Amino acid sequence: MTHKLTCLLATLPLALVTTAAIAGSKNDTVPLEQCLHAAQSVRQGDIVKVEYLSVSPVGAPTYEIEIRDDSDKEWELMCNARSGDIYELETEAESADDEMFARHAKISEEDAIKTAQDRFGGEVVEVEYEIESDGSPSYEIDLAQDGQDTEFKVEVDAVSGEIIELSVEQWQIGQEPEEKVDASN
Repeated sequence: MTHKLTCLLATLPLALVTTAAIAGSKNDTVPLEQCLHAAQSVRQGDIVKVEYLSVSPVGAPTYEIEIRDDSDKEWELMCNARSGDIYELETEAESADDEMFARHAKISEEDAIKTAQDRFGGEVVEVEYEIESDGSPSYEIDLAQDGQDTEFKVEVDAVSGEIIELSVEQWQIGQEPEEKVDASN
């Protein structure tokens, strides 16, 4: 695990590594490595991306940790940056057409994007297709605002069309090689 983290950090710009290193020292947050260990205890695999979110549904800063397991399946784990506890586990579908996603989805990707943009504005940077631990599908839409370094992460329920989660991404370490970017941009 430490070797994987070291490899991940070695590929990043110095500014991001410094941000990650000090993330555990401000605002009473735990060190990033503690959340990485907690995530690995829930799901083994390669850590492909970590994001630091300043707002979360539990009211605490959050590390969003993406892990790719041995079967090439991606998992997203949310770690409370104050306690070091994993409080949410989701898996990612490749597209809205994925059987696990489409089985329950009633809202189109276009409608989900419209809902997010109508509420928060901005340009779509990425769309992810998530399946919650209870099997319900949701769209996670990243929106960039002009002149800002942060992104809104808006999660829209694919059944009801309601916004169910909002976070503000402060920084990101790593990037998935095939991130699913909205094709209409």
